[in-house]
Amino acid sequence: MKKSTRFLGIAALGLAFTLGLATSAYTQEHHPAIHEAQHFLSQALDSLEQAKHDFGGHRVKAMEHIRAAQSELHEALNFDR
Repeated sequence: MKKSTRFLGIAALGLAFTLGLATSAYTQEHHPAIHEAQHFLSQALDSLEQAKHDFGGHRVKAMEHIRAAQSELHEALNFDR
């Protein structure tokens, strides 16, 4: 009886450890570099939208490029799903 109790205890610990690892892997943020880039692009776009100067049309063009980059990052995350 003592051996079976010990075995059950070890099996329970192994199961708990395995479930802990699985939960950690599931809840961990995937692709933190892409999420960080999205954050910085959003800040850059906000800054450019608030700028008072036109910069000869270059500000608007830069905003278009930022939106395109945001779209590509969104597609990259969707591709991984």
